[in-house]
Amino acid sequence: MSRSQGCFGYPLSIFFIVVNEFCERFSYYGMRALLILYFRRFIGWDDNLSTAIYHTFVALCYLTPILGALIADSWLGKFKTIVSLSIVYTIGQAVISVSSINDLTDFDHDGIPDNLPTHVALSMIGLALIALGTGGIKPCVSAFGGDQFEEGQEKQRNRFFSIFYLAINAGSLLSTIITPMLRVQQCGIHSKQACYPLAFGVPAALMAIALIVFVIGSGMYKKFQPQGNVMAKVVKCIGFALKNRFKHRSKEFPKREHWLDWAKEKYDERLISQIKMVTRVMFLYIPLPMFWALFDQQGSRWTLQATAMSGKIGLLEIQPDQMQTVNAILIVIMVPIVDAVIYPLIAKCGFNFTSLKKMTVGMFLASMAFVVAAIVQVEIDKTLPVFPKQNEVQIKVLNIGNDNMTVYFPGSAVTLDQMSQTNEFMTFDVDKLTSINISSTGLPIIPVTHKFEQGHRHTLLVWAPNNYRVVKDGLNQKPEKGENGIRFINSFDDSFNITMDGKVYVNVTSHNASEYQFFPLGVKSFTLSPTQQTPPQCKNDFQSSNLEFGSAYTYVIRRKSDGCAELHMFEDIAPNTVNMALQIPQYFLITCGEVVFSVTGLEFSYSQAPSNMKSVLQAGWLLTVAVGNIIVLIVAGAGQFSEQWAEYILFAALLLVVCVIFAIMARFYTYINPAEIEAQFDDDDKKKSLENIYSTVTPVSQTQM
Repeated sequence: MSRSQGCFGYPLSIFFIVVNEFCERFSYYGMRALLILYFRRFIGWDDNLSTAIYHTFVALCYLTPILGALIADSWLGKFKTIVSLSIVYTIGQAVISVSSINDLTDFDHDGIPDNLPTHVALSMIGLALIALGTGGIKPCVSAFGGDQFEEGQEKQRNRFFSIFYLAINAGSLLSTIITPMLRVQQCGIHSKQACYPLAFGVPAALMAIALIVFVIGSGMYKKFQPQGNVMAKVVKCIGFALKNRFKHRSKEFPKREHWLDWAKEKYDERLISQIKMVTRVMFLYIPLPMFWALFDQQGSRWTLQATAMSGKIGLLEIQPDQMQTVNAILIVIMVPIVDAVIYPLIAKCGFNFTSLKKMTVGMFLASMAFVVAAIVQVEIDKTLPVFPKQNEVQIKVLNIGNDNMTVYFPGSAVTLDQMSQTNEFMTFDVDKLTSINISSTGLPIIPVTHKFEQGHRHTLLVWAPNNYRVVKDGLNQKPEKGENGIRFINSFDDSFNITMDGKVYVNVTSHNASEYQFFPLGVKSFTLSPTQQTPPQCKNDFQSSNLEFGSAYTYVIRRKSDGCAELHMFEDIAPNTVNMALQIPQYFLITCGEVVFSVTGLEFSYSQAPSNMKSVLQAGWLLTVAVGNIIVLIVAGAGQFSEQWAEYILFAALLLVVCVIFAIMARFYTYINPAEIEAQFDDDDKKKSLENIYSTVTPVSQTQM
């Protein structure tokens, strides 16, 4: 064990550990930010498979800390475990970067990989190595940082855990901004593609830097040797205690103070005492996954909520998935404020704000964040279009002809001028939609003979009493990710292609509608392929209106008197009106909850663990995150709520109940100092060894003298 040098009251070694953590978190979150799009756009998996693989990877990252803790505490020690698994981690990042090189198998240079299974296999190997590496070092790095402090440096150690958490979020914030910017660059040897190799390569380089920085500080670290297979001893001791207690369950045997005391016949008191410390903390961990169940929905439910909102905040235009950076930004701001201002103020007021009280407050704040999310959702729901239920159909009439048309529905009729549509979709019960008829002045009534598909929107295109077409819209919800749906209707007699912002609408036939394609916000340029009917002097390049968030439009391409094309735009789904800025209060609340819950939990787990089981307890803490994600899948899957706000309220209520239970459990928890307890055992061992020495010395009698 080497002695750590000091700087500003802190061991110099922790600065290497903090820089290492910043680089490692940059590497992890930068890579993770790209995964879904990499699966969808490069490998070509659908949304469901991409999401399943993504969540499986994240779950593995939070399950492997148990393995890392076992290796550290039982075999290699924390330092060697971090170095060894960081090498595995770096290799994994390099492998996934290589897997994204299009030219690796693009032998015919057409821009499409010729052997996709090779890319899939490499990416899965890379992700497996990353999961082993990042998960394996997770419980070791924070515990290794805590090891650098001496007795009497509790205040500095608590501050270290705050700085450590700050480094995590600073790395996360920068990487989630930088790596998507790298991805949109074009690169390649034979064909230019989205630059995934660069976007994955930078995180790989940062992981290599993290490893180098950590190794450079090697001579300054306090390194503790592993103390044998601790976990095996713990499991055997607990098993023996339970077995022995069951054997002596009759009343004739006197009760013992603690159920683990039934292991005293076989195991020494030091080990039993250490296991008592761990089990007491593990018992407190039982309610904690509920916090993570809410916290981790920032990347799922809250992002989906943002897709139904407007991202124009002042001069900024925010994408729905960029709202997650609010959490990282607020963490960077809030950790120093809470640590340097809020906690000292509370202490001056004479309030004993213990670790478990902080964690209780954190759970309450997260619960309130979901109440705010539910309120925001109610406001969003007021602005959302009403889509048809399973037994209903919705119909909109669009007149693309040159005559006024009247359309008769059961119980109502609508008259439309040329190039106009009904103000909104009309909803009909399928059983009551008995007939639809079209008429124009002086012409006979024509019935619409079409079997409307239940649960869908339809557009009835009319351009003469005996000329109509029913088009199924295919949009039963707001466009995902805040994008905008655009389709074209061709009123020419010829077919044509349309290219809009790199996407092609192929062969839009006469008096028919294309499928919707989706585009981010902004003004989009598009080009019509000329037809035989189009005079050569006509322009074929046009621009859309300024697209906002979550809208859908139909562009009717119509012939003018000079034979050239002109555009008429019709709104199908209005853009989002509730501003994303309304999400900031819920992000603020959950971030405050995270600061007082997560930072405190890391420090509490370290401070209450015996010296040889600190990584095991850190792994137990990280395991609560994995269980929290499983809770989300269970509740969301079993609930099937028709209203999203109701699901938010359910999660808020569940966490509030858990918060009360945790507060009661915390009330009966007694804080301990493992170092003092272990020091007492050391003193007892010294006394026993001295007694043994004296007892082996043979007394000398006067006669012998």
